Amino acid sequence: MKIEAKTNCPLDGFKPCRKLECAWFMKVSGTNPNTGEPVDEWGCAIPWMPILMIENSQQQRQTGAAVESFRNEMVRATEMSQQVLLATSGKTTFLENKG
Repeated sequence: MKIEAKTNCPLDGFKPCRKLECAWFMKVSGTNPNTGEPVDEWGCAIPWMPILMIENSQQQRQTGAAVESFRNEMVRATEMSQQVLLATSGKTTFLENKG
């Protein structure tokens, strides 16, 4: 059973939705972040907000993971550059002196 919400507008005293006459009525295209199903439909922006916030959170997590991966690569590259510079200067690293 699919539950359909009434199209009463909370911004207009719960009168029926004005659809295309309202600036909040918009088309959303993309993928539903909960189900992975494609979405291409018109509707009020207010009920779309939770779905768009979920998608935004997923994008932020992906961005955070990409930044962390980039940081780890930069740390490795810096350590390698430091080793090369120390090797060419004839000095050993701090860790090699301790061991």
